[in-house]
Amino acid sequence: MPAWIRGLVVAGHGVASGAAKQEQFPGGAIALQKPVFQGLGLDLTAFHNGTINIDIAPHRIQLRAPRATFEHVVWLEGYPAETFSFADAGIRAAGIEYEAMLFYPHPETKPEHFQPPTVIELLAEYIAPIHIGVAVDVWLDPAQIRVR
Repeated sequence: MPAWIRGLVVAGHGVASGAAKQEQFPGGAIALQKPVFQGLGLDLTAFHNGTINIDIAPHRIQLRAPRATFEHVVWLEGYPAETFSFADAGIRAAGIEYEAMLFYPHPETKPEHFQPPTVIELLAEYIAPIHIGVAVDVWLDPAQIRVR
């Protein structure tokens, strides 16, 4: 598998960033989750409060040994517990490389807002040249994530 794979930025559900304006997620799910993950030992403050959804078809990912996995996380009162994994990643847009992290809410614990199996979610700083329809290159740490 090459170190970098090509993907296409696609629309997400808008829940992570708050763009969907869902009443139960004021400010977006990532803003609500960051303090919870901080309390579990993972600092995500450098990353934008939203995810970059990238379709890496025909590829899919498989977790190997992610940097962190948190099971049965209750991040919002009255909302079911979920399991999340995070892995080191990178994204290259407009010729510039940015540090990123794979954000993987385990589908088997997710109550709604599912992604197709070829779509990954990355956390990164706000990157202006990234928008829906832009081709980007993605790097996923091969020790943590298997790309097949």
